[in-house]
Amino acid sequence: MQRKYSRQREAIKEFLAGRTDHPTADTVYTCLREQYPNISLGTVYRNLTLLTEMGEIMKITTGEGADRFDANVQRHHHFICTSCQSVYDLPGMGNIDSVMDTAAASCKGTIDTYRINFYGTCEHCLKTKNPS
Repeated sequence: MQRKYSRQREAIKEFLAGRTDHPTADTVYTCLREQYPNISLGTVYRNLTLLTEMGEIMKITTGEGADRFDANVQRHHHFICTSCQSVYDLPGMGNIDSVMDTAAASCKGTIDTYRINFYGTCEHCLKTKNPS
């Protein structure tokens, strides 16, 4: 279904495309208000949901923290800090698509894709807890 062009939606996509820190909806809203003073938080949330449904961005659920958003929709993996809820890409990981074969062997249905997140404590939080 073709959607009507939205300058604000395009601004959200462009904002996310320029980021690697996986911002929250509140961060997107705060930063875009500088360019679009009349944008509402509801508009940001609606467009983030729509862009996720359209497959143009990825929503990352951290567990306890706010959802994060990523413009990189190619399969890649994330590290989520359980202390500060920061989300980082894990670019050095090799291909682990064999996990699909393992899962498929245990599934009576069809598996289309997968997403794997790794959880732990980030370098910043480790330094804060154990200053050297």
